[in-house]
Amino acid sequence: MRHPRVGVAVVTMGNRPGEVAALLESVAEQDAPPERIVIVGNGSPLPAFPGLPGELTVIELDDNLGCPGGRNVALARLRDFGDVDVVVELDDDGLLVDGVVLRKVRELFAGDPCLGIVGFRITDELGETQRRHVPRLRAKDPMRRGPVTGFLGGGHAFSMRMLGEIGDWPAEFFFTHEETDVAWRALDGGWKILYEPELLLQHPKTSPARHAVYFRMTARNRVWLAKRRLPALLVPVYLGVWIALTLARTRSLRGLRAWFGGFAEGLRTSCPPRRPMRWATVWRMARLGRPPFI
Repeated sequence: MRHPRVGVAVVTMGNRPGEVAALLESVAEQDAPPERIVIVGNGSPLPAFPGLPGELTVIELDDNLGCPGGRNVALARLRDFGDVDVVVELDDDGLLVDGVVLRKVRELFAGDPCLGIVGFRITDELGETQRRHVPRLRAKDPMRRGPVTGFLGGGHAFSMRMLGEIGDWPAEFFFTHEETDVAWRALDGGWKILYEPELLLQHPKTSPARHAVYFRMTARNRVWLAKRRLPALLVPVYLGVWIALTLARTRSLRGLRAWFGGFAEGLRTSCPPRRPMRWATVWRMARLGRPPFI
């Protein structure tokens, strides 16, 4: 079988030139170089990037469209070229520490036509994988490979054919939970999601709460996610679970106020389209260990 052609997409706000240069160097050192590389400056100009393999395209946007919006721009350009079967999307401060990542991605997608998404393992500079970066409930062993119901936005690979069927990133989300929206649509479309710990992306150890909009957008987008993708009976269950978890976990009064403000914003605003997953998909996710209300 012909191995799929791989493209790489990176979105950056232009504030990490050193990290982006190191990431692109790690892409250049892959033993199976990509067909194309697309770099999107999300509301920022970008420097030149000489010496990269494959065809390099640099896109400078006037406005910051958020991570999902910026990635949609890269996907649209790759789709226009028409010569990429799988896209690998990488955080701009990540690093491919192994030189075989893209070759393994090719082999995985070549071996399974129903494979839609492959999630990478994320480690910090010391080789530690945070529990929140393992996409399953039993997350103590980050080296356990297998089918899952979600993936990490920092490092992953998509089938372009899958995206053609289910659609691209939800640009309206701007930040947080866009991965879950894509994952639920992929599963509902009959595609597989694989967590492959041998595909390693090194990424600085950070907390998502470092972003000023984290609490508000986390809550707003959770409500939008439920309204867009869950059967009506599961919407209050899902939101009730996350209200309880947020109250138990959040120690900041300011954070709680922002979270409930975002929750109210999500309730009073719409984020179409509403296309709830089938009950067969709910059951499939439950059998994989993570029903969509947990």
